[in-house]
Amino acid sequence: MNMKKYILSLIAIATINLTFAQVETTQITRNSFDSRVITTGLPFMLIAPDARSASLGDMGVATSVDGFSQQYNPAKYAFSEAKQGVSLSYTPYLTRLVNDISLSYVTYFNRINEYSSFSAGLKYFSLGEIVLTQDANDPGVAVKPNEFAIDAAYSLRLSDQFAMAVALRYMRSALRIDTVDPNASPGSTFGADITGYYQSEEEAYNDFNGRWRLGFAVQNLGPRFKYDDGGQEVFQPTNLRLGAGFDFIFDQYSKLAVTAEVSKYLVPTPPIMGDKTVFTDTNDDGVFSPDDGDFQTQEQLDASEENVIIEGQSTDVSFLSGVFQSFGDAPGGFSEELREFTWALGAEYTYQENFAFRAGYFNEADDKGARKFFALGAGFKYTTINVDLSYLFSASKIQSPLENTLRFSLTFNFGSGEYDEY
Repeated sequence: MNMKKYILSLIAIATINLTFAQVETTQITRNSFDSRVITTGLPFMLIAPDARSASLGDMGVATSVDGFSQQYNPAKYAFSEAKQGVSLSYTPYLTRLVNDISLSYVTYFNRINEYSSFSAGLKYFSLGEIVLTQDANDPGVAVKPNEFAIDAAYSLRLSDQFAMAVALRYMRSALRIDTVDPNASPGSTFGADITGYYQSEEEAYNDFNGRWRLGFAVQNLGPRFKYDDGGQEVFQPTNLRLGAGFDFIFDQYSKLAVTAEVSKYLVPTPPIMGDKTVFTDTNDDGVFSPDDGDFQTQEQLDASEENVIIEGQSTDVSFLSGVFQSFGDAPGGFSEELREFTWALGAEYTYQENFAFRAGYFNEADDKGARKFFALGAGFKYTTINVDLSYLFSASKIQSPLENTLRFSLTFNFGSGEYDEY
């Protein structure tokens, strides 16, 4: 008898639940403007500023040391054969539209001793000259919006084959125009890089000698900032780079270096937004819709929300929480997390350390930015001067702002051969 009462109670509970399910339901509607592309402030920080890294597919965390290692991995300076060096680079931007937008970059490094080095860099992004006018008869006012970053790094060799570096950076963006908004003021923030580089000893194989290279970098790690006092806080372009490469050393004159690199934003993925509406079937026809007339009670109106998170997580978190959240917050799950990684492949053939020929490919998922391009380049060395050139060919349906752009870099090395690393 007790068992029968227990079964009847379960049936009654199930019936009550079914009845309420027929009375009220929730409709979820995704907004049509959802975007899967991760956006940050100061995106110019991730533009490849020099010709060598550009020709290798925008990579540099695990390539051999050069004057522009400050951009990708300053830990490499601890393996420099030169005592010190100065590098200059110029990159035209959006050349098909204008001729005065560009990225300039200058670096300096000094290998203090066998185990440590100091380096610094200045990156300047100019948006050219813009003339603001009120009407056709107004001569206008010329303004020059710009952004820049200045940084310094210290590299320490922890063993014969491995070094780490820490870089500190100040970034400033003056994109707001004070002649348009009297309250406009430049946005600024601080950031840091933590990098590491491994370079093995040269090993003998059957037909050639070889050397392994590994590198990692966490870049632009720092607080969120605003472009102006009334604006919304945005993340810095915090990103992770991992790279590996191998040098095929055929003889004392020729060498082929092959390198692969992956990178990922350490910034939260935008969630899928939508509207949540609670409907009640007031006419008892089994249809939950506004056609029922007075279809919502005050409680249901309170439960209905517009532009709420349907899938994913809120991006209103601190920069440090965002770093950890970025590995598991994609609404599409693990497959979408994998699509947030970009990858690049590059090869560099060097003859007598005086001539270099380079090629690279960079790939990004279509729904994450669709950057895809091939690049070619060359390098020439005369005494202590290195000259590098690169050219980019877009392989995406979305045109690259650097497409068909020739980039130029110049490096002056002082005290070449003072350290024997190879």
